[in-house]
Amino acid sequence: MPEWIVSLPDRLDAFLAQSGAVLSRSKAQQAIEAGRVTVNEQVVTKPAHRLQEGDAVVLTETDKAPDRSIEPIDLSLEILYEDAACAVINKPAGIAVHPGAGMAPGERTILHGAAFLSADWKPALFSADHILVHRLDKDTTGCLLIAKTPAAHIALQKQFETRAVDKRYQTIVAGVPSPASAVIDAPIGRSHADRTMMAVSGSGDARDSRTTYRTLGVSAAGNAALLECELHTGRTHQVRVHLASIGHPVLGDGTYGNELSERLAQEFDIRMLCLHAWKLTFESPVDRIRHAVEAPLPGSFLNVLDRLGIRAP
Repeated sequence: MPEWIVSLPDRLDAFLAQSGAVLSRSKAQQAIEAGRVTVNEQVVTKPAHRLQEGDAVVLTETDKAPDRSIEPIDLSLEILYEDAACAVINKPAGIAVHPGAGMAPGERTILHGAAFLSADWKPALFSADHILVHRLDKDTTGCLLIAKTPAAHIALQKQFETRAVDKRYQTIVAGVPSPASAVIDAPIGRSHADRTMMAVSGSGDARDSRTTYRTLGVSAAGNAALLECELHTGRTHQVRVHLASIGHPVLGDGTYGNELSERLAQEFDIRMLCLHAWKLTFESPVDRIRHAVEAPLPGSFLNVLDRLGIRAP
């Protein structure tokens, strides 16, 4: 469990919010009022409690019972990194991260697989509320970070909120971008034409969104390219929307594709979304060390590269 020694006088809720343990001041207040925080081994339930230099602050885990609403299912998930607080799994294509609207009854999700893995965690406590730290689209593959405890979930979510997590994707796009590397700085919001889609937009609900891409390889025919993308923000469908907005949609994307991407998908029999969460760098709540975790390109992705005549670096 997270523990700190106070170096300067401060309010308890403000101290926790600044310590990297919680997502926000309100989350800190909730944890304190729930009796999850001790100061010098005494439970403190007042967020405004004044801390003094030398005080020992501990954030304890919840005593919530295991969540039985998610049935454990062995999805044979590959674990790329694991410690006492979190794990990075190699998400396969075609599996949603969590249950949602429009899904078939009983459809398995990554949460079901996480529930199965949690049997080996110490303590073996599973709650759907504190597992997912971020999301990947159903057909996106690669690095997915999950938390094992409520405290780890809070700490990791704060890293995403403060943009302290480095997120790198590899993707195959229609056409060859010019310039070969650039920053796409364009707000993303709900599409006015179709509210189930996202779009580059200047409307009021659009949020700042920034993606850096660089070209890693070009197809033999000069009609497709392999890109590495760094996400500086974390918007829904960000890579797909940004690349489509510059005329180079992700191959296999039936939502944001264009005429060229559809033609290439038919010509080269591309039946997958060519988007892979390749690398994730974050600080573990256990050792406070930044870990860079990579997910190897899946075989289906490599097969598309081979058919297009793109040599992976």
